[in-house]
Amino acid sequence: MSIALGFLAIALFPLGALCAPKYKVLHAFVSKGQGWAPYAGVVFDGQGNLYGAAAAGGAYGYGTVYELMPTSHGKWSETVLYNFCPGGWPCSDGADPNGGVILDESANLYGTTVEGGTGTYGSGTIFELSPGSGGWAHTVLYNFCSLPDCEDGGYPDSGLVMDPAGNLYGTAGYAVELSPGSRGWTEKVIHKFCSGCKGGFDPYAGMILDASGNLYGTTQQGGNDTKCNAYGCGTAYELSRASGGSWKEHVLHSFGGFNGDGIRPGVGALVLDGSGSLYGTTGGGGATGNGTVFKLTRGANGHWKETILYSFKNGSSGNGPSAGVVVDKAGNLYGTTMYGGGVQCYCGVVYELSPRAGGKWKYTVLHTFIGSDGAAPEANLILDSKGNLYGTTPIGAPPGEGVVFEITP
Repeated sequence: MSIALGFLAIALFPLGALCAPKYKVLHAFVSKGQGWAPYAGVVFDGQGNLYGAAAAGGAYGYGTVYELMPTSHGKWSETVLYNFCPGGWPCSDGADPNGGVILDESANLYGTTVEGGTGTYGSGTIFELSPGSGGWAHTVLYNFCSLPDCEDGGYPDSGLVMDPAGNLYGTAGYAVELSPGSRGWTEKVIHKFCSGCKGGFDPYAGMILDASGNLYGTTQQGGNDTKCNAYGCGTAYELSRASGGSWKEHVLHSFGGFNGDGIRPGVGALVLDGSGSLYGTTGGGGATGNGTVFKLTRGANGHWKETILYSFKNGSSGNGPSAGVVVDKAGNLYGTTMYGGGVQCYCGVVYELSPRAGGKWKYTVLHTFIGSDGAAPEANLILDSKGNLYGTTPIGAPPGEGVVFEITP
């Protein structure tokens, strides 16, 4: 009888519960010494260590760059590599590293700060951290607003991307390039976004590179459609090299262009799949006004077609995605929302979108944040070689100052 009841219990137990993804907080931030508010995501090195930036806190209160190293028994140990603003405001070395860091082949880290530096108004920096026997050395590669009227850009809120030649690209109101040379680094504005322009403006998200060296990104305003406001609902754009070393912008899509389209792309970067299609999110619009996941596909005529893969609902499934998505080898998409989820917190979710026959997509909530495990994620996730997901939340978990987390399928 007991054996029979045991088999019956297994039969009645939901199979999904047996295979539910496992969520784990790898590190909860504490402002005193460690930094807090990790708005940006994390990046792996070749040894399995994670690197990121906390926008506030640390030894001087203006943010840190940190490393997380796996230790025994599944634990992770945090090391602060750099504390910003040791000399106090105006923080000549930069302050508030919202955009996270990237890693080159020599294990140097590169990132941006929204404020600080020696340019006019303390309008932010691009920095490098290099490992050495005496610790990590911090170098300011560029101070924004070094040109009159800030014609070189300022206040970079997103991270960087590096091409094979070692040039860095990012957004700071404009699209900018930073190139290494024998006399140091040279900054160049490669495209100027402007208020009211059909090409878009407010490029809060960072850019990505394809194999041909083209750059892709989004703007939160601008474009052809003015349903949102007089300045437009945002764009997805491409920057490609033209003759003479200049760059040319191509608007791939103006958001809000049809009923049910998304509006105002978030701060998360786009992602490319193996066939050259782009994926991203919008914080608003869609069928219910709660945001979308979209796909952009290049046609034979060179024009791009947008497809809405999912419109977020206002409820337990999450809504209001600020981050973009990441794609795995099977073509599944993973992302986060800032809002929605459980009614006790409304702190956001981690979700998966899986392609199905006939162009359909299946939406699955992998984790619902409850506050004590993190809340309101804003950064793109990353995947390791085993398909595990890693990300951050800028708030939540005791004492409420953000986490780095892992989700194991």
